[in-house]
Amino acid sequence: MENNLDFSSPIIMGILNVTPDSFSDGGAYPSTKSAVDRALIMIEQGAKIIDIGGESTRPGSERVPPIEQKRRIIDVISQLKKVIPNNILISVDTTSSEVAQAAIDLGVEMINDVSGGTDDEKMMPLIAQNNLYYCIMHMQGSPKTMQDNPTYENVIEEIKSFLMAQAIKLTELGLEKNKIILDPGIGFGKTTNHNLEILNNLEIFSSLGFNTLLGASRKRLFSEISKENNPEDRISGTCATSALGVVAGINIFRVHDVWQNKQAIDVAFNIKKA
Repeated sequence: MENNLDFSSPIIMGILNVTPDSFSDGGAYPSTKSAVDRALIMIEQGAKIIDIGGESTRPGSERVPPIEQKRRIIDVISQLKKVIPNNILISVDTTSSEVAQAAIDLGVEMINDVSGGTDDEKMMPLIAQNNLYYCIMHMQGSPKTMQDNPTYENVIEEIKSFLMAQAIKLTELGLEKNKIILDPGIGFGKTTNHNLEILNNLEIFSSLGFNTLLGASRKRLFSEISKENNPEDRISGTCATSALGVVAGINIFRVHDVWQNKQAIDVAFNIKKA
């Protein structure tokens, strides 16, 4: 059964990293059962999408081969599929078409690609052929080097140009426009000032004619502002960006802390509608 997302109100994507080294929750779900239990809690709290990642993309991280990514995620997806409601989407966070194909074979309906389709030339044709939801994210460089010295002439224009070029490629391959989701990539090859400029201009991205995603959850930018070095102490900052994102017309919010962000999102959405 194909799920269609309802973009008439904000959607929460819950983060489920089954990795030993993700910046915030690496190693938190060492068994399939613990990962599935966490997903069910996030769904109960209001997540409509569960985004499963088998490769950390934190700054400085090494690439993880597709075979190891598959080893980490396949059992979790299989078990989760047995217990989640039909209206919940599973997304897989990968830049590899091989991993994406394995996920598709298990009934996954969304791929979240931090490379925006630049890592693997087979990815976009695979997405279009299977009519999946596809998150195109902007990243300067690679996770290993992206925070070394990110520089832009015009950060907003450069991100916008990249996202639009990739989205147009997908439409030319035949993917429905509604399935394409643009993510400016907070923290991926950006300084704190770049991130703040993006957050101050979210309506530029939400007005490009495609659906949009904001992934600011627990990011380092909050510690730069508030001096909170523990990622788990950055929830309030994340909620602030979620509320701003709602006002700016962002569609999907990728977060670790579902109920806290849901409250901020619901309040902001109701104020916006009033």
